[in-house]
Amino acid sequence: MTGYSDIVWRLKEQCRKARWRPWRFLLVKLYETALWLGGGWISWESEFAGKPCLPHGISGVFVSRYARVGKNCVLFQQVTIGSNTLPDSSGLGAPVLGDECYLGAGAKVIGRVTVGHRARLGANSVVRESVPEDGIVPAGGPAVVSSHRLTNRFYTRRGGRWVYYDDGRWLAEQEASILERLNGTFP
Repeated sequence: MTGYSDIVWRLKEQCRKARWRPWRFLLVKLYETALWLGGGWISWESEFAGKPCLPHGISGVFVSRYARVGKNCVLFQQVTIGSNTLPDSSGLGAPVLGDECYLGAGAKVIGRVTVGHRARLGANSVVRESVPEDGIVPAGGPAVVSSHRLTNRFYTRRGGRWVYYDDGRWLAEQEASILERLNGTFP
């Protein structure tokens, strides 16, 4: 997360924790103003198991009020996790994302669907049906189940070392095979 996104996230947490109604009202207004300035919307009432990884910040990210998002999910720009509130619709409800899901730029998850742990949603994919654990949804295609357990860590270089996002903090990668692959691809 960028510095601005960290501040916004702390405000969201404070909104959820505040019990005194006048204080919560003020925090929510401050949070909504920060979201507006950042160009995204993550409802303070949405539930997250942990702080998500927002590689490009909050800009364009939309998460509805009733959505539930697991731990260590990666949400790129222009991602939508939206509820369907049309009473006569078969998809009435809100999405539930498992842990370690990876949502590419522009991915949309709409309505009462479950996205299993470690699922990958390709850029601009539109998900209206549930995706199994380790499922892959390529842009424009149906879900495919992976033959192995997926690892959806978000990696970047910091201070000359490869680091990944885990539970709100950046950790140095230690596994030689992963470092070899990253270093071989990104000189």
